[in-house]
Amino acid sequence: MTHTIPIQFDGETLHARPGETLAATLIAHGVQQFRTTVSGQPRGVFCGMGVCQDCLVEIDGVANRRACMTKIEKPITVQRGAHARPLPPVTASGSGSGSYVAAPEPEVREPELLVIGAGPGGLSAALFAQRAGAKVTVLDERSQAGGQYYKQLGVSVPEQGVAPPDAQHRRGAALIEAARKAGVEIIHDALVWGAFEPKEFIATVRGRSIRFRPAACIVATGAYERGWQVPGWTLPGVMTTGAAQTLWRTSRRLPAKRVLIAGNGPLNLQLAAELLSGGANVAAVVEAAPRPGLAALGSLVTMSLAAPGLVAEGIGYSRMTKRNGVRIINDTVIEAIEKNGSGLSVTLAHVSGEKHAKRIDVDVVCLGYGFEPANELLRALGCTHDFDTHRRQLATRRDDTGLTSVAGVYALGDCTGLGGAKAALAEGSVVGAAVAASLGHTLGGSLTGERDRAAAELAKQRRFQQALWAVYASPLNAPKERCGDTVICRCEEVTFGELDAALDEGLSTVGAIKRRTRIGMGRCQGRYCAPVLDEIVCERFGRSRDEMSGFAPRVPVKPVSIAELAGHGSDS
Repeated sequence: MTHTIPIQFDGETLHARPGETLAATLIAHGVQQFRTTVSGQPRGVFCGMGVCQDCLVEIDGVANRRACMTKIEKPITVQRGAHARPLPPVTASGSGSGSYVAAPEPEVREPELLVIGAGPGGLSAALFAQRAGAKVTVLDERSQAGGQYYKQLGVSVPEQGVAPPDAQHRRGAALIEAARKAGVEIIHDALVWGAFEPKEFIATVRGRSIRFRPAACIVATGAYERGWQVPGWTLPGVMTTGAAQTLWRTSRRLPAKRVLIAGNGPLNLQLAAELLSGGANVAAVVEAAPRPGLAALGSLVTMSLAAPGLVAEGIGYSRMTKRNGVRIINDTVIEAIEKNGSGLSVTLAHVSGEKHAKRIDVDVVCLGYGFEPANELLRALGCTHDFDTHRRQLATRRDDTGLTSVAGVYALGDCTGLGGAKAALAEGSVVGAAVAASLGHTLGGSLTGERDRAAAELAKQRRFQQALWAVYASPLNAPKERCGDTVICRCEEVTFGELDAALDEGLSTVGAIKRRTRIGMGRCQGRYCAPVLDEIVCERFGRSRDEMSGFAPRVPVKPVSIAELAGHGSDS
């Protein structure tokens, strides 16, 4: 018999699998609305990785807990999140009111090498540096290492009757185990919210604030998916491709039975194949790029030569979708999403702007329109960035060893500019070797050979990525139509109409517009609206985007409670 954990959700008993997230449990029971906003609008899971802050619920009386980051390990009582719900008065003892206790001094740790992020790149770098003789500590916000690419199953396979780990799971598990066996210290549930020059960090680890002052550091914080600001993009049931993949790969839960996947890039095809294997009905994969033709032949050959294994995986995903009769609709994007009874109704349009005549009705819409580097810590440290006009994002300026413009601060992977997980994996060995050498450790002959092979592999993976981007190139950077009542800032519910009014007043900087409209002042701290706002402002006033044109980095880079700032956070 499958063991489950009973939880209470708004007075109803639901049964959760031990180890899955609360978000997965709720979605598996048909719950899509997790909270309401200040204007009373419903919200649910969007990013699935703790960035958007839209899945906030109240757990055992504690408000503003992220359902996507909360693992079910014991019975809990959950209520939907509600804006401005009265909070219980708090003192040092946790009850009453009017008492204040001085904040204790945060614990200070001084590791030799601090790695932030336990994805493929961070783990690879930590493992190599540890083997070279460095003492390495890794901080990761999640309860399991692996990052977004090597997401690990949180549920038990035999007892709970779920699909076993696949090859990608197993490769990630092997890397995590190798790092642990080598002696790498991996600290989970560590929210790094502050970075201070020259290289000091502060993190909340299970409710406690800890300062880290390493001799050297590697930032490997990855990326998050871009928003797609069309009518209806904030509705419950609209989530990112990554959120849907996280539900399946960590909890073996489908986002819904009937799903539409739309965006730009190969991750959408992989998600379609994975959801099909779990029994979902994928209505279509809507791809902004045109169908590859003869012009893409050179890029396809380059990809096959550089990374034949990845090409084989892609062919497998394509065959899976074809076998199941899934339509691939190229040169097309989502134009609008509407609530339709218990589901969603989607309007499509050609990239040229011509609308599709037929709507598609589904339960869930998955959006995957590219990524933004999670470079907030690097920017807070003062690392120099350059604007990549092709990818429309900031790229961290580094040398061949991953060293940034700040001494002792290294960076790798997608937080520096997108390169893919396999590139980050190879780059980790290169950067780990360089940092170990900078700390005075001597590489043996075998490690030198491994570093050189990793450098060669990195070059191949970068050739693969350049060719892949050429195949998936689309002329569309953002939705063509900007309806006045469409939300640009999902946290503060600011619309394009309000933005246009601010622009018409003559406000010409993102800072001034932020103060006038509150765009970017919400919990996600501008991660979804800031790039769009910056593009609009720069286009309107004839400027070029650069590292100074958007919002300045601010501490905390992620929301942290006042209790945690004061050193009185809960470790629950």
